[in-house]
Amino acid sequence: MTAVLPVRIPLIQAPMAGVSTPELAAVVSNAGALGSIAIGAASVDTARAMIERTRSLTGKPFNVNVFCHRTPCIDTEREAHWRDHLAPLFARFDADPPEQLETIYKSFNDDAAMQALLCELRPAAVSFHFGLPPESVIRALKCQGITLLATATTLAEGRAIEAAGIDVIVAQGSEAGGHRGVFEPERGDAMLGVLPLVRMLVQHTALPVIAAGGIMDGAGIDAMRAAGAHGVQLGTAFIGCPESSATETHRAWLGGAHSFETVVTSVISGRPARALVNGHTREITSLDVPDYPRAYLAGKALTAAASKAGEQDFAVCWAGQGAALSRALPADEFMARLVDESQWLASLFKIIE
Repeated sequence: MTAVLPVRIPLIQAPMAGVSTPELAAVVSNAGALGSIAIGAASVDTARAMIERTRSLTGKPFNVNVFCHRTPCIDTEREAHWRDHLAPLFARFDADPPEQLETIYKSFNDDAAMQALLCELRPAAVSFHFGLPPESVIRALKCQGITLLATATTLAEGRAIEAAGIDVIVAQGSEAGGHRGVFEPERGDAMLGVLPLVRMLVQHTALPVIAAGGIMDGAGIDAMRAAGAHGVQLGTAFIGCPESSATETHRAWLGGAHSFETVVTSVISGRPARALVNGHTREITSLDVPDYPRAYLAGKALTAAASKAGEQDFAVCWAGQGAALSRALPADEFMARLVDESQWLASLFKIIE
């Protein structure tokens, strides 16, 4: 075990809701690192099944990720304007926007049943994204011996994580794919790159720091180690693995010209997230987007309408700035490749042996 994570190798496969699977997490954990599953958008029954499925595939520790966003504000006027704003795009695919938006999943902060489930099942690690749960929940999880991690995009967020009694900070640089972990996106996003963010957190907090964002290979891992990170988290790098549930479009775009351009946008889900540039990001102007995840209902509906009409340019393909460095390898081969490429990981394996 490392001093930072309950695994031999301080590398985390990022949770990636909608893309990560128990099969992917299990392979990564069996290789000595920390595999992850994401239950932020899942029901309690689905979350239980995912955790139990992962446990059936590995006896090693793995991470369970939850979303700690604030309860969305239901603003019917703003949501009606947003549906009207999207209507011409839906019409292009002979479809209509949803008649009304819905809160398609709860925040972990509001979900007592999900909190109780994690205390019951006691996964080795639980990670928080978009903020932090109440102090009582943190305390309850820690009482079960669970290692707790939380995403920070600024030093202020890192300090809040430290003050809350969390064990590990995941420093999410602006290079990272998928949703930004910003606590209060309405106040802006500093868009700090992973290098300065890691350096700030290492110097000004006492917690172990995991670097995340744009890390795709052994050279990137070693660079983050040199910057003072105690470990690394890779997400986009694992999307091409056959064990992920990425769509064929997502996989194809990672292997083609789409992979060279990404953008951070709020128009798909209502929160800033980095995606491959496509029709969604090019054609939807940022109006007053409804709160996450209510806006996401419309984003998903538009993707479905376009796909039904045979148009894949509106697929939601989250990816980081290192997307062009992706390699479509089985997860076990990819893990072995990272160890071969990284002097740091290779040295850890020698110590273990």
